[in-house]
Amino acid sequence: MSQDLSAAPRSDNPPAEGPRADYGVIGGSGFYDFFEDAERVTVETPYGEPSDDVVIGSVAGRRVAFIARHGQGHRFPPHKVNYRANLWALRSVGVRQVLAPCAVGSLRAEAGPGTIVVPEQVVDRTWGRDHTYYDVIGPVVHVDIADPYCPTLRRAAVGAAGDAGVEVVDGGTLVVINGPRFSTRAESLMHQQAGWSIVGMTAMPEAALARELAMCFTTIALVTDYDTGVDGGEAVTHESVLAVFAQNVDRLKGVIGDIITALPDPGTTPECRCRQALDGLRLPIELPGGP
Repeated sequence: MSQDLSAAPRSDNPPAEGPRADYGVIGGSGFYDFFEDAERVTVETPYGEPSDDVVIGSVAGRRVAFIARHGQGHRFPPHKVNYRANLWALRSVGVRQVLAPCAVGSLRAEAGPGTIVVPEQVVDRTWGRDHTYYDVIGPVVHVDIADPYCPTLRRAAVGAAGDAGVEVVDGGTLVVINGPRFSTRAESLMHQQAGWSIVGMTAMPEAALARELAMCFTTIALVTDYDTGVDGGEAVTHESVLAVFAQNVDRLKGVIGDIITALPDPGTTPECRCRQALDGLRLPIELPGGP
């Protein structure tokens, strides 16, 4: 289902005049392409350049926009990803439902490498990242993120993974560390004692920014390792993470495709309040791509 996208047609047209998509996928470590036939679209944003061009293609007849979170060749470490530009670019081409696969370490012995976790909650332990679109002078905007992940997307993700025969964990908490270093044993133990399930480096501020754009969003986390200190495990290495992800990436792409086919049709109202997150609020900026 993948190919080298460097040869895909490229468009520099403004998003309003170029190709459109209803669904979005943000590819994580080792997940740099998604389509057989696709068009590359360069999207300019007020927040600088996205990690890469938006690549638009079809999955089961549905128009999908893909962006590589770390850029082609994994150029951007997690603390340097332009999360604001990536999500702004997706919304600019029409996307309102976003799936965000990522690699994570497991904090629980029962969820080993190869397991897919669809978390229900997130804890943000990052710093130095641009966490909001609403940091300008003007009407102050506070957005509710008590439940950070879209229930409609989560339900579709859990169902698709289960139907594909993939071991899936429904729920749990993802703790996001700043990176690019991995956790110390003491930090890993603290995360376990707090009752959290998995640890990653990219899920925030993605979830918060998606909510600020009134987009449905969920993380689909692929466990690549046991975090340092889980059951006396060895230290995590970048090479081992990428190796496990590479072994599972085709299966993950298949699950993502199945999720997309299970999502509500464009124009229908999902059973969530994600798209009403900004209702009644005065915004200091104009959002891209219309209401």
